[in-house]
Amino acid sequence: MTKPDIRRPLTLRDVSEACGVSEMTVSRVLRNRDDVSPATREKVLAAARELGYVPNKIAGGLASQRVNLVAVIVPSLSNMVFPEVLGGISAALEDTGLQPVFGVTNYLAAREEAVLYEMLSWRPSGVILAGLEHTPAARAMLENAGIPVVEIMDTDGEAIDSVVGISHRAAGRQMAEAIVAAGYRRIGFLGTKMPHDHRARKRMEGLTAGLAEHGLELAATEFYEGGSALAKGREMTEAILKRVPDLDFLYYSNDMIGAGGLIWCLEKGLDIPETLGLAGFNGLEFLEGLPRRLATIDACRREIGERAAQIIAGRGMDGVIGGVRVELTPVLQPGDTIRRR
Repeated sequence: MTKPDIRRPLTLRDVSEACGVSEMTVSRVLRNRDDVSPATREKVLAAARELGYVPNKIAGGLASQRVNLVAVIVPSLSNMVFPEVLGGISAALEDTGLQPVFGVTNYLAAREEAVLYEMLSWRPSGVILAGLEHTPAARAMLENAGIPVVEIMDTDGEAIDSVVGISHRAAGRQMAEAIVAAGYRRIGFLGTKMPHDHRARKRMEGLTAGLAEHGLELAATEFYEGGSALAKGREMTEAILKRVPDLDFLYYSNDMIGAGGLIWCLEKGLDIPETLGLAGFNGLEFLEGLPRRLATIDACRREIGERAAQIIAGRGMDGVIGGVRVELTPVLQPGDTIRRR
């Protein structure tokens, strides 16, 4: 199937030409009318899905216009990471005439596709969404939306349009260097939302590659498909150390479970960081209130949100709206849970 020029929004005619039926028939199918045969309905829906066509829900008199909304799609609002990103987006859009509207995917690709479809049907002025991994249908919708698209948080992959984030593989390698330099040799990785959290997966890949450069490999892993919580960090830490008691370093996929692990270790009287080192990821402010400050990497969350919104609004970047790549540098914060050499 030959796709039309992606610089303009798709129309009913594009779908009509792709599947060989009239525009009126396409309209009937997309309005869920019952006067279309099942075979024709399936043909139209398949063509629309492959092209990435999204019906326009704006009233007829406004059909050629965009609304002043920016669609923002993130994996979670319960995770403390994303509210700070959203705060950066909201702050950068002040006085631009644009308003963010938020959708949540729960780290599920199918859910992202559904949220994106609904949001694009209202013809927003731009899209900001977390991550570079999408279903083929979601990617097609984004490629053919005819509006600025900014993928955020991650630069390890090919962007659809603009991208603002950090390299998670580089962050994993950075942590590997710090761990090895401190003299640790038996390292475990603990991650939540696995395998759906692609950024955590990439950090583990970077950690593994960095350790391999020093002749080391991960000694153990502990994964959990659910969300992040202090209690879950405690449980995962107890489980991995019970299974592999000679580990001397634990790298957590995020600060929340890392903080839970730290509290559990202190309660058990473990010598942190001499006998066992710990580190998380994200650089969350609540770490300052722990009995010891967990080592972490600041992922530049608020700045990512601000820079993404500036691209959508055409501010900064010399007024450029599309095709921008911004890779920020994550900062290691050693805290009190990595040995000082």
